[in-house]
Amino acid sequence: MTRRTLSLPWLGEGQTTSERLSTGLLIGAAFLLCVFLILPLGVLLMGSLFDDAGEFSLVRFIEFAATPGMGRAVWNTIWVALVVTVITVPLAFLYAYAIQRACLPLRGVWRIVGLSALLGPSLVGAISFIQWFGTQGVLKSWLGDSSVYGPIGIILSTVYASFPHALMILVVALATADARLFEAAEALSASRWRKFVTVTLPSARYGLISAALVVFSYSVSEFGIPKVIGGNFPVLAVEVYVQVVGMHNFGRGAVVALLLLLPVLVAFIVDWRIQRKQQASLTARAVPYVPRPDWRRDLPLLAYCVLVSVAMLGVLGMAAYTSLVKFWPYNLELSLTHYRYGLAEAGVLDAYLNSLKIAGLTTLVGTPFIFLVAYLLEKNRSGPAWLRPLVQGAAALPMGVPGLVLGIGYILFFNHPSNPLNGLYQTLAIMVIANVVHYYTSCHLTALTALKSIDREFESVSASLKVSQFVTLWRVTLPVCLPAVLEIARYLFINAMTTVSALVFLYSPETLPASVSILNLDEAGELGPAAAMATLIVITCALVSLAYSLLTHFLFRRQQAWRSPSR
Repeated sequence: MTRRTLSLPWLGEGQTTSERLSTGLLIGAAFLLCVFLILPLGVLLMGSLFDDAGEFSLVRFIEFAATPGMGRAVWNTIWVALVVTVITVPLAFLYAYAIQRACLPLRGVWRIVGLSALLGPSLVGAISFIQWFGTQGVLKSWLGDSSVYGPIGIILSTVYASFPHALMILVVALATADARLFEAAEALSASRWRKFVTVTLPSARYGLISAALVVFSYSVSEFGIPKVIGGNFPVLAVEVYVQVVGMHNFGRGAVVALLLLLPVLVAFIVDWRIQRKQQASLTARAVPYVPRPDWRRDLPLLAYCVLVSVAMLGVLGMAAYTSLVKFWPYNLELSLTHYRYGLAEAGVLDAYLNSLKIAGLTTLVGTPFIFLVAYLLEKNRSGPAWLRPLVQGAAALPMGVPGLVLGIGYILFFNHPSNPLNGLYQTLAIMVIANVVHYYTSCHLTALTALKSIDREFESVSASLKVSQFVTLWRVTLPVCLPAVLEIARYLFINAMTTVSALVFLYSPETLPASVSILNLDEAGELGPAAAMATLIVITCALVSLAYSLLTHFLFRRQQAWRSPSR
C-alpha cells in the first residue's frame, strides 16, 4: 500500500495530507501575526514618517522636538528608568539569592510574597504609596519636604511593580550551580565575599543583565503608574496618552510611541545577543550545588526576606485597607461602601464582568493558538523555507513592543475607514487579540521549552506507523506538556485582568475593562472605589492562581506520575 502524497509547489513537493495541513496552519498563523502585529506596527511607522498629504516627511518629528516640554519628557523617562533599574535589580538579586542559595524556612512562602505584585494592576502600587506618603499619608513625614507626587512616587511604585519580573529571572539564574567550584574555592581558603564575587556573580551575570533590561523596558513603557502618581512630572508614556486621547493628535502620538519603542527595542536586541552568548551553567560532569545551613548567612538573609515581604504585603494591605474605610483619613470605620459605589453606582460591575470575559476569552483563544504554533515550529519541518523564520521572528517581536505602542498601532490600523477589519475596533474581540499579541512571546517561549524536552522520536515512530502527527499531538505531546499549557493559561488570564496600557486606547463605554475603570476613578478623585476595584482584581487573580496550583498538583499526582522517581 503506497503512501498518498499531494504535489503542491507553494506548499512543498510530495507532502502527505497531514504535512499539508501542518503547513497550511503555519501559513495561517503567519498571516494572523502579520495582520495583528506587523501591519499595525508598520502603519504606526508610516504615521510618524508621512504627513497628512501622504508624502514622506520628518515634519512630525520636527514638531515634536519643537514642542515645549517634550525633551524634558524624554530625559525624565530615561533617568527614571535607570534609577528604577539600579534599585530593583540588586533588591531582587539578593531576594533570589536568599531563596536559592540559603537554607531558609518557608522558602515557598517568601517566593509567593515576592511575586505578589503580579496579581494586581500596576496602579495598586501607585494608590498604596499615595496613602502611605501622599498629602494625607500615614508616613508623609518620612519624605520631609519632598512630595510623593512626581519622580519619587513613580520610582517607588515602579520598583514595586517591576520587582517580581526581575525576581523570576534571577531565581532561574541562581537555580543551578556547580558544587565543584565552591569546593575548589573552599580548598583555596577563599573568603565568603571572594566566593560570591568569583563564583556566584559570574554564573548569574546573564540573568542579571536580562533582569536589568527587562526592568528598564518595563519602566520606560509603564503608563498607569505615572498617570496616577506622577503629578506634573512628564514622561513619554503619559505624553502618548495625552496626544491621542486628550488632543486627538494621532500623528504626534505615533511619533511619541515610536520614540517609546526605540529604547525598549534596543534593550530587547541587547538581551537577545547576550542570550546567544550564554553557555550552560551545568556540564555533564557537574555536581548540583546544595547549600548547607550557616546561620551567619541564613539569619541576615531571612531578616532581609522578612523586611521585603513586609514591604510588599504593606503595599497590597494598604490598597485593601483603603478600599474598606469610609473616608480616608477622617472616618476610618470599616465598610463596604466603596465596593457598593464602585460596582453599582459607578458602573464598575459591568467593567469587572468585561474584564472576566476578556481574560477568559484571551485564555481560551490564546492558549491553544500559541501552543499549536509552537508545536508546528518545533515538531513540523515541512513547508517553504521562508515560513519558519517569518513565524519565529513574529513570535519574538511582541516582547520588545510596549502595550501603549501596540494600542496606538491598533488605532491607526483598525480604526481606518478603508480597513475591512474596521468593525473590530472598540469590541471585546480586538482587546482579546491585543492581549494575546502583547503577551505572546513569553507564552511562546514557555511552550517551546516544554516541547523541546520531548524527543523527536515520538513523531518519527508515529510517521512510520502511519499515524497522523495530530493524533500524536493529542495523545502524547499535549498530556506531557499539560503543566506548561496550564501555566500559559494562567499567565494569559492574570495579565489580561491586570493590564492597562494595552487596552487604554481600544475600549468603548460598553467594553470598558476593570483595569482602565480604576484609572478613570482615580482621575475623578475616587481613590477609595479605585482601591476597591484594584483589590477585587487582586482577589480574582489570587483565586485563579490557587485554582491553578490545585489543578497542577492534582494532575501531577494522577496524570503526571511518571515524572516522579520510582520507589
